[in-house]
Amino acid sequence: MDNLSHSGGRRIIPSLRWWIGGILFASTVINYIDRQTLSLLAPFLKRDYHWTNTDYAAIVIAFRAAYCIGQTLCGRLMDRLGTKRGLSITVAWYSLVSLLTPLARGFYSFLGFRFLLGAAESGNWPAATKAVSEWFPKHERGLATALFDSGSSIGGAIAPFFVLWIYFRFGWRTAFVVPGLLGIPWLLAWRWLYYTPQEHPRISEAERRMILADTVEPGSEKKARPRWRDLLKLPQTWGTIVARTFTDPVFFFIADWFPIYLVAKGIPLKSGLIAVSFFAADLGNFFGGGMSGYLIKRGWSVGNARKALAVFGGFGVMLLIPTIFTVNLYLLALLFGLATFSYASFTTIANVLPSDLFTSESVASVSGLSGTGAAIGTIIVYILAGRLSDARLSTGTHLFDPLMIIAGLIPFAGMLLVLLLVRNTEATERGLVRRI
Repeated sequence: MDNLSHSGGRRIIPSLRWWIGGILFASTVINYIDRQTLSLLAPFLKRDYHWTNTDYAAIVIAFRAAYCIGQTLCGRLMDRLGTKRGLSITVAWYSLVSLLTPLARGFYSFLGFRFLLGAAESGNWPAATKAVSEWFPKHERGLATALFDSGSSIGGAIAPFFVLWIYFRFGWRTAFVVPGLLGIPWLLAWRWLYYTPQEHPRISEAERRMILADTVEPGSEKKARPRWRDLLKLPQTWGTIVARTFTDPVFFFIADWFPIYLVAKGIPLKSGLIAVSFFAADLGNFFGGGMSGYLIKRGWSVGNARKALAVFGGFGVMLLIPTIFTVNLYLLALLFGLATFSYASFTTIANVLPSDLFTSESVASVSGLSGTGAAIGTIIVYILAGRLSDARLSTGTHLFDPLMIIAGLIPFAGMLLVLLLVRNTEATERGLVRRI
């Protein structure tokens, strides 16, 4: 009765924070289906529009360039407007861009639409990270981050079946329109469901107290929002930037270039290898988030628990390197599956670090900065992918070998830097960052 009275007679939703996590997951799934459409149709659009690999690289770089700028700006926007309004704007924006993409008529118009899509989709991760910091205690943030971040691998796994089915029956224009429509029901659900724990009319008092006891710090309401220049003076900020800059490009390379990679290896797109990699990444998300949360419950410090999974991921991604020696479908599936599982464990930690280290006033801003770093790294990888693959056309199945070696080594280097930068410092003692 007390709960109903406090909520104005509205029915309480049990474990409401996990419903919030679920709708963030759905947003990420839709986000990835939208962005995967072009990469899945790339072999066909390249043929129809006579694009080279360098042309295709320019189109996907346009997306990443906008994503690069948008991550930092959207992160700041989320901290200013709040999670609810900020994510509503970005989802409405990228849904509209997807719906308008069939108006594209060639290289430059596709490039323009991808730029607009990248700018819009860049808001998802800063918003979701901020929502996790608002709704989950520290021992659950890893799992909650894994939940929403797993939407990228689930979306990537669903997209080949969904998008290619539409393409072969209705053409490429419809294959862009249908994913764009998915954002509309999501927006209606989001506007109805999302409020902060302090304001939510359907949260139980017990859950509200549990969340606020671990997410609201004494005096936090009086703190000014830190400036970018202040945040960039902190090694912890650079640790979060490095964590994503040295991991995300690997996944984005697989997401945007994998169909072309498989064709070069002589493996049909219907082989299911794309889905294997994405499902393995999904399992890795939950392993990274769940295992780090388990270690925290066992008495490990937050920092040591997160770093343990970063080490696991940094070593595991190196399994991409042996892929250069084989064209065997089953061996490739095993190596890519293990590597993307390891990658996803690492990237879950990369995504949760802003909410571990920073308060609500700056968590989305730091998440946005890390996303910008990831986008810059991805652009560099895409430039290499386009130029190296065009220069190595005569090598057949070894077309992407140099990139596989690079993709295996970069996360390992990122792991070493995270171990160095993410630690308690003088800034921790001064209350500028949380103890980890």
